[in-house]
Amino acid sequence: MAGIGFELRKLLRKDTLTGLLQAYSYAGIIGSGPWVLSILGILVIGLLSHSVVVPNILVTQFQVSVTWQIAISLILTGAMQLGFTRFISDRLFEKRDDLVFSCLNGVLLITAAIAGVVGLTLALTYFSGMGVVYRLLMLACFVLLNCIWITTILLSGLKRYVAIVSLYAVGYVVVVTAALLLRPWGLEGLLAGFVLGQFILFFGMWLLVAWHFRSPHFVSFEFTQRGYAYPSLMAIGFFYNLGVWADKFIFWFYPDTSSSIIGPLRASLIYDLPVFMAYLFIIPGMAVFLVRIETDFVEFYDKFYDAVRTGGSLEYIEGARDEMIHAIRQGLLEIGKIQTLAVLIALVAGPAALGALGISKLYLPLFYIQTVGASLQVGLLALLNVFFYLDQRRIVLALTALFTIANLLLTILTLRLGASWYGYGFCGATLITLLLGLHLLDKKLDNLEYETFMLQ
Repeated sequence: MAGIGFELRKLLRKDTLTGLLQAYSYAGIIGSGPWVLSILGILVIGLLSHSVVVPNILVTQFQVSVTWQIAISLILTGAMQLGFTRFISDRLFEKRDDLVFSCLNGVLLITAAIAGVVGLTLALTYFSGMGVVYRLLMLACFVLLNCIWITTILLSGLKRYVAIVSLYAVGYVVVVTAALLLRPWGLEGLLAGFVLGQFILFFGMWLLVAWHFRSPHFVSFEFTQRGYAYPSLMAIGFFYNLGVWADKFIFWFYPDTSSSIIGPLRASLIYDLPVFMAYLFIIPGMAVFLVRIETDFVEFYDKFYDAVRTGGSLEYIEGARDEMIHAIRQGLLEIGKIQTLAVLIALVAGPAALGALGISKLYLPLFYIQTVGASLQVGLLALLNVFFYLDQRRIVLALTALFTIANLLLTILTLRLGASWYGYGFCGATLITLLLGLHLLDKKLDNLEYETFMLQ
């Protein structure tokens, strides 16, 4: 557990308020940096382009085009992300570092081919009425985003958090700069700037892997061999990403809550803005999540499994297990506390924040419930992460499938109940999944040493 864990422990060892603040600030930037930079980059382009140079409708078309690209590419690569990361993790455990770069190139070739086929099919069918330049840029952007998610998840698995945030910062500085310079060309200019920034981001991450993991072969498809595939992880990645976006898709397609923006792409003004605002309030929870998982929990996790592997006494193993359980409970409790505080701040600051952005106060109830839902999602993410450490893939698969199905059904139900229920579908689905996950985690931890020995 190299990288951020060591850095966070070093800051926490100072045992001072300054060290504590530094650790949580560092974790907050690392944990939330990439997606915050992505969202802010797109928003900055929109805010600075609202002028006579680029009509408002073209800015909206650009933002909606990018949002749809991000959503579809995340779902499409979801089946590949976790399975490939697990394959690389196993190879690193076997000291076969030379396979990292060549296998990354192999999975990128497959990903780019699938994304290219899907993107080209959509460009020739649903987007057939759009201009050629727009369609080519959308195709290039779609392929790049799919490759970026694969490379990002690999670097995350390798604990290269600082490098990820730094590269995202550089990439989105280029995105904003290039898009603003090219905005006289309208929608195509904004998209071209975005594509250029994404290419630099992807190329930077690819070079980072190439530099740190030298390989005698440029391309390898060893990860496709029998015994190296993880169908459960592929399903988990797909269900989790689909579950996160399920309520957004429903609001985008439901006629009463959405409008057509460009070609087949739709957006929901009444739902999208409050959701974006709500996700900004989970940054503190992400910081706590990263600190607790990468310091206390990982330390006791290593202690427990090292004792199992090296033949520690039963008393020592049970003591390590108890320490690990305590770290998990403390971590989840701290996430709950900090996100409760974040929700209270959202309740107080909500009217002023929406007013500053020119958003009607009629959105406040939806903003509040979405903030609660996003806060619960941080807890769910931490819970799933613990199950991954314990290699409980079946449980994670069941929870992510439940999350997706519950989000779909409850969101449809809330649409039928009326506007006052909007947002409760996502919040309810996350709460149900989190509560079931906590119950299952309790049962697993009670029998941890028994299952660890008997299932080998």
